[in-house]
Amino acid sequence: MSKAKQYATEGVVTFLIGLVLWRFSGDVDVPVVTLTKVGVVMMVVGGVLSANGLRHAARGGT
Repeated sequence: MSKAKQYATEGVVTFLIGLVLWRFSGDVDVPVVTLTKVGVVMMVVGGVLSANGLRHAARGGT
């Protein structure tokens, strides 16, 4: 698998997990962190990874 596909796949999966956490974990109480905020952070990280994958694909990276 090329780096572009790997980054894009990881980014999309991370974004989707973050989206699920953000949407459906509002009622879950965790002592240290808020799962909705973790979901937002994961969506941002997933977006950055996806953008990195697109940049690698545009530059023709392997």
